[in-house]
Amino acid sequence: MCGRYASTRSDSDLQAVFDIAETVGAEVPPSYNVAPTQTVRTVLERAPKDEPEADAVRQLRSVRWGLIPSWAKDAKIGSRLINARSETITEKPSFKKAASRRRCIVPADGYYEWEKRDGAKVPYFLHTEGVLAMAGLYELWRDPTKAEDDEDRWVWSVTVLTSPAADALGHIHDRSPVVLPPELRSSWLDPTVTDLGDVQDLLAAIPEPRLEPYEVSTAVNSVKNNSPELLVPV
Repeated sequence: MCGRYASTRSDSDLQAVFDIAETVGAEVPPSYNVAPTQTVRTVLERAPKDEPEADAVRQLRSVRWGLIPSWAKDAKIGSRLINARSETITEKPSFKKAASRRRCIVPADGYYEWEKRDGAKVPYFLHTEGVLAMAGLYELWRDPTKAEDDEDRWVWSVTVLTSPAADALGHIHDRSPVVLPPELRSSWLDPTVTDLGDVQDLLAAIPEPRLEPYEVSTAVNSVKNNSPELLVPV
C-alpha cells in the first residue's frame, strides 16, 4: 500500500514535468511526510469549468487524499480509501465511475513503506530519479452540510492505485503504488478513454516500477515530524 509519501516539488517544477496548462488552488507547501486526509497536488485533464463542452486541459489541482465516493453520506469514508487495488477498480462501486472518467496522477518524490523485521516495523523510502508519477483516481463529492452558493460545497478527493510489489520490493511490503512511465501518462489522463476494458488494457501495459529503497529513521512514524531529515538514509 501507500500510506505516506514525500512531495517537495514546487508548482513550477510540476508544471514543467507534466506540461500543465492550468493551475487550480493555492500552492501546497513542501511535505516530507504526506499523510491521509491532507491536501495534495494532483495532475488531471478536465474541460474548463465554464466550458464543459470544450476540450480537456491538463490541470495541476489541490485535492484531499482519501477518495470520497459521490454517493457517500459523509467524508469519513475517505480515510479508508487512500489506496485502491488496481486489479479491481473497474469492478468496485467506490472506484468504477472514477476509473472510467476521472483518472489522475499523484506526483511524489518517493513513498514510505514499513518492513516487518524481528517483531518490529522498519521504515524505508522508495524512490527513483525524477518525479514519481503515481496513478490515481479522483472524485467530486457534494457536502450536504454546505449551502448551494458555498464555493467549498464540492470536495475533490483522490486515491492512489496499488499493485502486487515486484520481487525486488516484495520483501518490504507485498503491495506498491502503480507508477506511470512518461510514455503512458497522457493515455492514463485522457478523459475520452471511458471504456472499462480499455482502462484494464492501460493498467496491463504499465511496467513494474524500478525503485530504489533505503532504510530511514523511525521518526517518519509520526505525522508530526516533517523535515528533510526524514529522507536521510540510516
